[in-house]
Amino acid sequence: MTTQTNTPAKQEYSVHPATKMGHVALTVANLENQIQFYEKALGFKVHWREGNRAGLGAGGADLLVLDEQPNLKRYRGVTGLYHFAIVFPNRRELAIAMARLFALKIPNSPTDHVMTKTTYLSDPEGNGIELYCESPEDGSWTIKDGNYEARWADGRWSDGREALNVDALFSHLKEDPSTGSGQARLDLPAPVETRMGHVHLHVRDIPEAVDFYHGVLGFDVMGVSAGIGMAFVSAGGYHHHIGLNTWNGRGAPPPPPDAVGLRYMSVDYPNPSVLAEVTARVENAGIPYNKTEDGILLQDPSQNGVLLRAAP
Repeated sequence: MTTQTNTPAKQEYSVHPATKMGHVALTVANLENQIQFYEKALGFKVHWREGNRAGLGAGGADLLVLDEQPNLKRYRGVTGLYHFAIVFPNRRELAIAMARLFALKIPNSPTDHVMTKTTYLSDPEGNGIELYCESPEDGSWTIKDGNYEARWADGRWSDGREALNVDALFSHLKEDPSTGSGQARLDLPAPVETRMGHVHLHVRDIPEAVDFYHGVLGFDVMGVSAGIGMAFVSAGGYHHHIGLNTWNGRGAPPPPPDAVGLRYMSVDYPNPSVLAEVTARVENAGIPYNKTEDGILLQDPSQNGVLLRAAP
């Protein structure tokens, strides 16, 4: 089996290293309930609201755009969103976010990926969410012989899915960055530095998805595991901006039109010229798209929506 690690697999065209993930747009069944959840559970703010649509985030660019539609339901065994991942600027802010979840008794799964500290949860309509902070000083990861694994900085092996030491993380709640003392407040909004770290998708076929995100859009391949049906791609050497898996089944169909969940995820390029380069590659590949006020909207081979735009 071919082994690929987190050394980027370059090709003749590699996406600009400053490319980042932008907002995630969700179709929701109950806008008011979703807004209340994201305000209380994640500390998000409502940036704008127009009729049945709203933009939420941490006070900077939108992280989520919610669009309410009638008579929606959740479907299983389809392509779409596995989770979107919100990255906090440091361990203290992640600790605050996680402590808020515990205080609200929202089920979540604290996990140590070695190079990130994270927890997983779902919103009231079943959309997966990851909250994390970077911890590269603790170690790194690789995909070896088709298996994901991590190494601590001292060389110890990990499967990358260890239980997070919550007590150690929560020790940061007792430290005020400016004074070195003081208990963190859990009622404060998420810090403005909070951003969309990555998006993980259910797809119908890994090689097909890699051909699209790597071969057309130019993301570098950070790792592919045929054995566990997963791949990571990114820009600029980041561990992953987009995750791909077939855990809902190889050949999984797209969700029906009346499904809650992903409308599209946005990819933010650093300037219009980079967007023009990628648009030309999309056109050369014969992939249809729609022009919007923000950029170009298209679908990957699994019919996951992707908005390509210049960063606002």
